[in-house]
Amino acid sequence: MSNTSDQMELREELIREKYGAAELLLDGFDHTPRLAKKADTKAKPERSSGIGTRRRFRSTTPGLVTKSTARPEGVHIGNRVTTSTEDDPLVSPLQASVLHGMRRALATAMLVSDQYADQTGLTELMKDNLAGSLARGKQIEFSELLAASSLISLHVFANMTSFLLANTYADSSDISVEIGEVEEVLTDNPHLALTGALWELDQDLALFATSDDKLIPVVTAFLEKLMEKVSLRAANTPRLEGFTAASYRVEDDDFEIEGFTPAARGKSTTLVMTFKKPNEIVGNHIAKYQAMKLSKMLMAYDFKRKLNPFAELGGFIFTFMGDGAPGTGKTILIQMMAGLINDYCENAGYVFRYQNLSTDSIDSYQGKSAQNAKAFVKNIIDPGVIGFGTIDDIDQLAGKRGDRQSSAGQLEITAVLMESFAGANTVVRGNCTFGMFSNYPENVDDALRQRATARFLVDGPQSRADYIDILHLLMGKNHNIPVGKHNLFEAQQIKKAVAASYGSHAKPHEQGLLNVFDRVSSDIGKLDTIAKLGTYLKAIQEVDERFTGRAIKNITDAVKVRAMDFELPDEWMENTEVFLTKDYDTKRNMISELSKPITVDMVIQEINRYADSEFRYADKSDEIAIENMVRDFGRQEEAKRRYVKGKR
Repeated sequence: MSNTSDQMELREELIREKYGAAELLLDGFDHTPRLAKKADTKAKPERSSGIGTRRRFRSTTPGLVTKSTARPEGVHIGNRVTTSTEDDPLVSPLQASVLHGMRRALATAMLVSDQYADQTGLTELMKDNLAGSLARGKQIEFSELLAASSLISLHVFANMTSFLLANTYADSSDISVEIGEVEEVLTDNPHLALTGALWELDQDLALFATSDDKLIPVVTAFLEKLMEKVSLRAANTPRLEGFTAASYRVEDDDFEIEGFTPAARGKSTTLVMTFKKPNEIVGNHIAKYQAMKLSKMLMAYDFKRKLNPFAELGGFIFTFMGDGAPGTGKTILIQMMAGLINDYCENAGYVFRYQNLSTDSIDSYQGKSAQNAKAFVKNIIDPGVIGFGTIDDIDQLAGKRGDRQSSAGQLEITAVLMESFAGANTVVRGNCTFGMFSNYPENVDDALRQRATARFLVDGPQSRADYIDILHLLMGKNHNIPVGKHNLFEAQQIKKAVAASYGSHAKPHEQGLLNVFDRVSSDIGKLDTIAKLGTYLKAIQEVDERFTGRAIKNITDAVKVRAMDFELPDEWMENTEVFLTKDYDTKRNMISELSKPITVDMVIQEINRYADSEFRYADKSDEIAIENMVRDFGRQEEAKRRYVKGKR
């Protein structure tokens, strides 16, 4: 990721030079649709001379491509925006904001497109083509550069307009609008690309923006769909390296262009949550320790470089799974971690965003559940914030493929989370983390569960000392009952407790895995080389076929976390000048000095921790299936007995 100092500033005077061309597009142009289908309805009475009120319609069927026989018809996007409120002849502040944002975004898109053309030689090719002297050998290059420039224009326009309207949209309405897919994405040249997009936006405004409060929701929904479509096209379009490798900035708007990554204004969420302190959690030593470390890791994120040194050095936890029986402390762990990050961000002046993907996100409308999940992920991964996203009771929210009881909405959410957590386009910057929590992780789709790079076993209080400590903690102070022979909270000393917890994984906990471990150790001796460790891993895979290469990656990521097995000092969080305000390279060097070498013991412990969890899930899943079958057989026998008895 480029540093801010490497960004090319788009000078204000050059943007304003494009205002005239942008205003012409907003004022009116002719466009005959080529990919989208338009259906007209009866025209409404004219409000005044020259201002039409006809609502134009288009098909919202995804992927529909038709040859249109529609005649070219004037598109007056400016008039369309200002007539969204038909009972008010004056332009509202909301309408003015939309037009101002669109004009500025169009001008910026034209400027970026021109600079791309100058850098790639497209400008000279366009001159040759206009003069009729374009060499035949240059025609393919010319066509590819025009397509690339078209996509750049579309994305910059949609990205900047959405960015400029973000605050207005958040303050004006919570309305959700379904507009269907964007179809009129043309790549012949940048001008035609912009006119096609504006024509389709005009269609959507006519159909959906029936009142002023729906204006920005419709515009924003269209722009998001347009950015998604353009990004998909860009993935298979050549000659875009000159744009994606560069970084641009519009200083007056605090707007940055980083390839086809959507920009967003950083806004904190208002948390309505009871925060918990680490000393209020008894037991769950490893889970608590890793949550505390991860909270501080997030604060190492560098907003200028848009990268976290932990993500570069290794050891950053992007996704984790917290599992345990009901009542063992998953909710309180979320409250602790959110509280720590919130306090750190307040001290540093960072924007913190927390969101939980709940079962309310499941919708019966086809595609809506996926849309809700995408919005959740997009909200958390925003590079302008520190993000913490949770999916509580994920076994109820995300469907298990092949399970007939999983609804279409649940399967949509599963697909989105799998792609977002470890997909081809997943970028881990280190500014956010996602926690999946479940009482029944065996009911989570195997592939989705393996997207969790870290496992937090939330097993609650375990020892006698844990139960005494939690009883004393929850009893409060309104009593005179003596503690007795016990040193309060000595067992909760985090470093001592964590060392004991890690040490317990020198041998597996689950019987099935312990059998494999003992057999391999007996055959090849102490596991003290890469070859022997690999042999152990292969033996696990022979017993559990789900133990694939992704499992090995998760284990090695966990080992790298152990190499970073230290908490950033509290002083670094409290005094911002010590660490948080340092430049990226200084932060990276400070963290590197604290890292520890990887040992064989670390590797064995992490193999056993991860494999134990998978064996535990499999055993639970099998046991539940057996119990269900036994129950069914019992019902069948009872039904036969009653049937025979009734016949007598």
